[in-house]
Amino acid sequence: MALQDVCKWQAPDTQGLSPHLPPAGGWSVPLGCDPQTFLRLHGPRLAHGTTTLAFRFRHGVIAAADTRSSCGNYVACPASRKIIPVHQHLLGTTSGTSADCAAWYRVLRRELRLRALREGRLPSVAGAARLLAAMMSCYRGLDLCVATALCGWDRSGPALFYVYSDGTRLPGNVFSVGSGSAYAYGVLDRGYRYDLSPGEAYALARRAVAHATHRDAYSGGSVDLFHVRENGWEYVSRDDACVLYSELQKLPEPEEEAEPEEEEDPASLPPCRDSRMPAGTEML
Repeated sequence: MALQDVCKWQAPDTQGLSPHLPPAGGWSVPLGCDPQTFLRLHGPRLAHGTTTLAFRFRHGVIAAADTRSSCGNYVACPASRKIIPVHQHLLGTTSGTSADCAAWYRVLRRELRLRALREGRLPSVAGAARLLAAMMSCYRGLDLCVATALCGWDRSGPALFYVYSDGTRLPGNVFSVGSGSAYAYGVLDRGYRYDLSPGEAYALARRAVAHATHRDAYSGGSVDLFHVRENGWEYVSRDDACVLYSELQKLPEPEEEAEPEEEEDPASLPPCRDSRMPAGTEML
């Protein structure tokens, strides 16, 4: 005999309608209104944010991002991964709708694998960026939101491309995407050089994301750091953004080099006057 028969327990009826909840698969919207249209016009406005960055330098490509996924005033996930590997020599930062980014990276990974099987080698980073931009451009105007920086190393060396869901594809040396990108650019513009050492590049990327998470309300969590080298990408570290920012505040500010004083051009000086000559008389 089952235990529920002994205790005379009966499961509640979960199929019945609740007077406080809408029916299964439906929305509580006024009668005669289309749910999607009503929610788009009168629904809550959800704010999404992130901070991702990537830059190319002499020793490869650095990719860094925060890990907090927010939705409005709520933290949806405090430890999300916003840098997605594609293959051994290619990865990308993700910003926009998380589901769109994950889905399109799966599509890109599949297409690159098929091309490698057909052609015997993987496409270049420029080819991968061109393929992703072309595929997403077909869905322009359909609320697709994907902004990514493709970081890789191919036969031409380190390469970096920015790709947006409307088909935009831009090569460059420094990109930052997300709501905290303006703060990250402020740090990158001051400290970026192409001839950075790996240690200097790591410190610059961590500093840029940490300052952005401190100022941007929708970024936070930890700082993920990746390094794409000639032999493939490497997951460098994950640091708590709050602790990292506190440590950066304790460091002394770098001293700015004093600009050398410009020597005056003798030709630009006014003509000399002999002190023994009367005023208003100039030497010839």
